[in-house]
Amino acid sequence: MRKVLFHLRHAVPLAPYTTLGLGGAARFFSEIVDAQALRAALRWAGEQQLPVFILGGGSNLVVADQGFPGLVLRMGLRGQAWASDGDDVVVEAQAGEPWDDIVTEAVQRRAAGIECLAGIPGTMGAAPVQNIGAYGREVSEVIRGVRVLDRRTLEMADLTAAQCAFSYRDSLFKRDPAAFVIVSVTLALGKGPAGVIRYAELASAFAGTRRPDLVSIRDAVLALRRKKSMVLDQSDPNHRSAGSFFTNPIVSTQAADRLAAHAVSAGAASSASAMPRFPLPDGQVKLAAGWLIERAGLGKGFRMGPVGISSQHALALVHYGKGSTADLLRLALHVRKTVHDCFGITLVPEPVFLGMTWPS
Repeated sequence: MRKVLFHLRHAVPLAPYTTLGLGGAARFFSEIVDAQALRAALRWAGEQQLPVFILGGGSNLVVADQGFPGLVLRMGLRGQAWASDGDDVVVEAQAGEPWDDIVTEAVQRRAAGIECLAGIPGTMGAAPVQNIGAYGREVSEVIRGVRVLDRRTLEMADLTAAQCAFSYRDSLFKRDPAAFVIVSVTLALGKGPAGVIRYAELASAFAGTRRPDLVSIRDAVLALRRKKSMVLDQSDPNHRSAGSFFTNPIVSTQAADRLAAHAVSAGAASSASAMPRFPLPDGQVKLAAGWLIERAGLGKGFRMGPVGISSQHALALVHYGKGSTADLLRLALHVRKTVHDCFGITLVPEPVFLGMTWPS
């Protein structure tokens, strides 16, 4: 008989492992603390012909009410290794490390590049999957490499940032979730006490300051996120959410121009320039999904029973308690339809769906 190298639990409720607090149980569940247990669990699941889901912090996850019929592996690998490498400060962090702990440590070490990503919930292993970003920065800008376990061969491999195929809120890992398990991530950060600000809302907090230091930038970001209920705080009535539920649409310049003209004619904007739009290096334009939601008539605080739109941020869908994933999905589809009917834009969800699929 083969020795069991991982602890297997049965019928484990997944709602407590998500920030939404929704969803049913996993048929099987295991906490993974080392690579040996990870290999053993994946090998066992393969023998049993079970689907496998890798769970991080559960902050970007929507679990079906009926749960998940396979094996959920919660990544608990921990550890940080910091070093100096020429002009860079390099850190390799294990997949189970809380993301914001890495940001805090970087700022304390005067290592620049992720201070604008402060306050984002979740783990290091999840950061490349979603290519997390905020206030003008994306984690892909500082990723040097990602160590993975190949789920087909159960062998370790090191991927470069280019091989991860990052794009806006997307990556190889998101497009092909069955290919790899992220074990650790290596970041290359800049040396120096000052940071770079690219986002207008954040820049306004430092008017007159030539080069704000990293601590000040992190504190300002946390203050902005807290004002929008985007920092996990159990005392905040908006705290049960998955953060931004929809990604910001990316369209051509011509499509953005047409949309701005339509917004003016429909009375949703006072002028074409009043519609938020952010030019991208490839010539396309990123729109503000939250603005579209509000201008379509769904304001902050909109409720549908036990779920609703955050009172502080139009992009966050909130579970107020005693609701279901079906309630949340009903709300999300209502938001999508309302925006499409008003602007002709189809919003795309940002979270991962487990045990269910997002209706196309």
